[in-house]
Amino acid sequence: MTVREQQQEREALILADWATPSSASHGRQRPMAECPYRTCFQRDRDRIIHSKAFRRLSNKTQVFISPEGDHYRARLTHTLEVAQIARTVARALGLNEDLTEAIALGHDLGHTPFGHAGERALDEVCPLGFHHNEQSLRMVDRLEELNLTYEVRDGIVCHTGAKKADTPEGRIIHYADRIAYINHDIDDAVRGGLIAAEDIPGSLLDSLGDSHGRRIDTMVTAMISYGQQHREIGMDSRVHDDMMALREFMFNHVYQGTEAQSEEQRARNMLRMLYEYFDAHPEELPEDYQRLMREGDPRERAVCDYIACMTDRYSIATYKRIFIPKSWNKIEA
Repeated sequence: MTVREQQQEREALILADWATPSSASHGRQRPMAECPYRTCFQRDRDRIIHSKAFRRLSNKTQVFISPEGDHYRARLTHTLEVAQIARTVARALGLNEDLTEAIALGHDLGHTPFGHAGERALDEVCPLGFHHNEQSLRMVDRLEELNLTYEVRDGIVCHTGAKKADTPEGRIIHYADRIAYINHDIDDAVRGGLIAAEDIPGSLLDSLGDSHGRRIDTMVTAMISYGQQHREIGMDSRVHDDMMALREFMFNHVYQGTEAQSEEQRARNMLRMLYEYFDAHPEELPEDYQRLMREGDPRERAVCDYIACMTDRYSIATYKRIFIPKSWNKIEA
């Protein structure tokens, strides 16, 4: 018996009967020999961590564009916080931690530079539309060809939006994503001086907690209690309603029309100009994206792929290279 088979036997003993065991996976898009040491979901997690897209997350904006300071979240730190929250819930409910972690680590691989500002810019300018969850799936399927299992791919594309993931592990990420970003964005906003802790409505502090850790604990506990009671992923209505009220507070006081977002329009304009330039000059796209077009992908999608793969600093450097005149010196005789 291989190590992988031993792990699958342990899963059969310890996982809840509504969990997703690795032995029941619907498989991959292309056949792949099984690893003797890792289950299919463990292998997916490793393939995501070693991908180029995952490494780029460290230089992509979460919410605050070009913050000065070392402690603000980037897309990578957000991803790790989502994975931590999701694994805690999965472990407590007897669900598959490996599947949960793989989905969490892959859920934002398709995000643009400059966070949701970049996503909105590409969605506005590209006739095919742009949504980061769909781009995350395209990233693992087409751009890096990670050949992940159905369950991980389903969880990635369904982590936001109306469609729910097919597995309970995938449905955890929908909640864990919100729990993570609402709370760490409060932390960053207070650090940046955009709000003070006492600006948060007192009723929400009383209900959810008056600190970063207490609020996360309240929300995670609510998910675990709901799952234990209903054998489904959710959250009791009181905590969920208060979480959404806190989210609305953040939209009104941080995400929209604040000093932190004063650069958002510039970032959006920059990405729109990059899209329009490469749409008009597709021959200047790198070879990987030229190949996509030769294989039949629409030009507009390949241009979006290239821009979405950029980090914040690479997109700025590309913009400067194309649109900013180069300085030069002429030595006169």
